[in-house]
Amino acid sequence: MTGSTAASFTADDYRARMERAARTAAEAGLAGLLVAPGPDLVWLTGYTPPAVTERLTLLVLAAGQDPVLVVPALEAPDAHRAAGAAALTLRDWTDGKDPYAATAALLDASGRFGISDNAWALHLLALQQAMPGTSYASLTEALPMLRAVKDAAELDLMAAAGAAADATFEEIRNVPFAGRRESEVAADLDRLLRRHGHEQVDFTIVASGPNGANPHHEAGDRVIARGDTVVLDFGGLRDGYGSDTSRTVHVGEPTDEERRVHDIVREAQEAGFRAVRPGAACQDVDRAAREVIADAGYGEYFIHRTGHGIGVTTHEPPYMIEGEERPLVPGMCFSVEPGIYLPGRFGVRIEDIVTVTEDGGRRLNTTTRELVIVE
Repeated sequence: MTGSTAASFTADDYRARMERAARTAAEAGLAGLLVAPGPDLVWLTGYTPPAVTERLTLLVLAAGQDPVLVVPALEAPDAHRAAGAAALTLRDWTDGKDPYAATAALLDASGRFGISDNAWALHLLALQQAMPGTSYASLTEALPMLRAVKDAAELDLMAAAGAAADATFEEIRNVPFAGRRESEVAADLDRLLRRHGHEQVDFTIVASGPNGANPHHEAGDRVIARGDTVVLDFGGLRDGYGSDTSRTVHVGEPTDEERRVHDIVREAQEAGFRAVRPGAACQDVDRAAREVIADAGYGEYFIHRTGHGIGVTTHEPPYMIEGEERPLVPGMCFSVEPGIYLPGRFGVRIEDIVTVTEDGGRRLNTTTRELVIVE
């Protein structure tokens, strides 16, 4: 995907984002933001370089200054075609010239700047050498909520991505599981996500039997058998915005214990969802879900946070975890995904993407959370 993300965003949308980012940086005591190729650059400008190379590409944002995108000359034509190009100034540089000197001329030589988490050390070190009086903080540290609150158009794209993931689950539950490798079912998930509009698939976890006790198990050669519990966790990007959902299915009839554990996780997921409301702390969602599992005697087997933010990446702030006191705000989108993982036996996870509304929360995944029987 080169040049733009979703066609629904205009140069004015990107201009507003860049202005807000620069203003927020100033309020945080920063002299500006330096944004390298990656999700932040796409969100702020609509531009994805045709290739990630050692050549410097950097968006410079500072309150009271026009945005400037420093780009290699050979990539300038692509940058000019980006959806947000009309909202910024392009400054290109040719091979043999010093791009860091050109960038330094745009910056406060003694300022502290927020810089993209994924900026190359090569570029950061060169900027520091060109401007020894500057200092830097990662964007996640300095402005963790930069992309967290989605506008109406973004929420529509998030909902569409969630619906595509739901459609994928409705189809995958009808494919054969028993006698097939996890990797084969994972390939089905990948194919279905793409059929339903995803341009990028980030993960297709298929964790059967004892593998289900590993939350981030990668689908492998294990042959799924009758009697297995199978955790499915899959998602990616559709029109530049993320999906991520988990459902747990069972091959044939489950045991009473498997049903009971699944019911506990389903109740925990519902409790986490009910805790979503404006002004509640992120940790309140984690606490609500964790309390259900702990009260049922499985607290030590819930081994990860309850949720993570999602947007133009499938994992981003905010995080639903103990100690995160940041308040929920309408427009935030994040997962609610408690689980129980019994080593050597099986696991259960149920996950929806939820957005904060004016008076509570709205699920962006609506497939059944009951235990689904597959063949």
